[in-house]
Amino acid sequence: MRCFAAVVGCCLLSPLSAQVPDASWFAREAPALEALYRDLHTQPELSFRETQTAARLATELRQRGLLVTTGVGGTGLVAVQRGGDGAVVLLRADMDALPVAEETGLPYASTIRAASGDGRSIGVMHACGHDLHMACLVGAAAFLQQHPELVRGTVVFQLQPAEERAGGMKAMLADGLLTRFPRPDRAIALHVASDLPAGVVGVRSGYAMANVDSCDITVYGRGGHGAAPHLTIDPIVAAAQLVLDLQTIVSREIDPIEPCVITVGSIQGGSKHNIIPEACHLQATVRSYSPTVREQLLAAIRRKAKAVAMACGAPEPKVEFSEPTPALRNDTTLTELVRSALVGALGADRVVEVPPAMVAEDFGRLDAERVPLCMFRLGTIAPERLLAMRAAGDVPALHSGRYYPDYSPALRTGVQALVAATLAAMAKAPR
Repeated sequence: MRCFAAVVGCCLLSPLSAQVPDASWFAREAPALEALYRDLHTQPELSFRETQTAARLATELRQRGLLVTTGVGGTGLVAVQRGGDGAVVLLRADMDALPVAEETGLPYASTIRAASGDGRSIGVMHACGHDLHMACLVGAAAFLQQHPELVRGTVVFQLQPAEERAGGMKAMLADGLLTRFPRPDRAIALHVASDLPAGVVGVRSGYAMANVDSCDITVYGRGGHGAAPHLTIDPIVAAAQLVLDLQTIVSREIDPIEPCVITVGSIQGGSKHNIIPEACHLQATVRSYSPTVREQLLAAIRRKAKAVAMACGAPEPKVEFSEPTPALRNDTTLTELVRSALVGALGADRVVEVPPAMVAEDFGRLDAERVPLCMFRLGTIAPERLLAMRAAGDVPALHSGRYYPDYSPALRTGVQALVAATLAAMAKAPR
């Protein structure tokens, strides 16, 4: 196993390609980029509410000489840099934060609160690294604008709202992302990783993230007194049975070599100890890679819910699916091109293979539009801190109020990686 301490040395000593930002460039640009990161972290905004964030990023890109179109798909931004006759490459970063209260204790921690959909006051935090995604994209845009001789094609910079609600990419596509602006031949993005050391990037070809569907099931019954259950149809008992039955879909109906998961994250029913309610509500998340398996899962959930109701003599349940997000499949040819570019820019010891994950990412919607894409992972935790967290058995995951990146080294690697991948992807692509 390679020592993480060696990674720090590699970050400082590995020779980088002349076509990516070097130490002298970062000496000039890093203070502004790091200040941008801290400001974005301090002022997070929820999905489809990214008005201040979008305004700040529009200013940043305009100051670097780009013509920016605002209001694309709501709060989205698009900027274009035209160079030679090479491929059109889209670089994407997401802008929204999460309804998570920050617990890091950092001097630039978010103290922002916002109203939830039901009117509650909730904490807001960039707990998924979108602040770092944005800062890396601005850094890449700055370098490419300063070095137009390297740009042999066209770069489309996309700042997207509402990734966390799986609606931002869909909204920007509906608002002409691929028709109002140069249509990309290839699309590239990075995503932070909480389990990789800063200075390292992770790459994977093929399925990298999952199909995800949210599922709401209302199980109906006949209410009454808890002392006379024989006069009722208890929806809580039926719902409990359904939770168990849903697990047999994965374990007994799907090919065991096909990754998938059904998780019931919420069960709500009743109001008092001795009252059997009229209904019980379940909320579940359904995840897979294969479109065929996805359809199998959704059909089986409907069937299992109806079967439980029939067994109890209850009315037919309501089963609703929402927030569909397609799987993110990294194009093999593009991913190998990106991998080679990252090795050339960062060094082979800083580019690792990563496993697929069951999380969702709406960047994958571009695949359905026949745009080959590649999303790679960006290590964000200082090697010594990651070693200590692993030794303690406590590595805060993304979406945790305790997660924070060591942004200075991660930002440098992210900018270098985006630039290297973009320049490599500009090789003329067949249309």
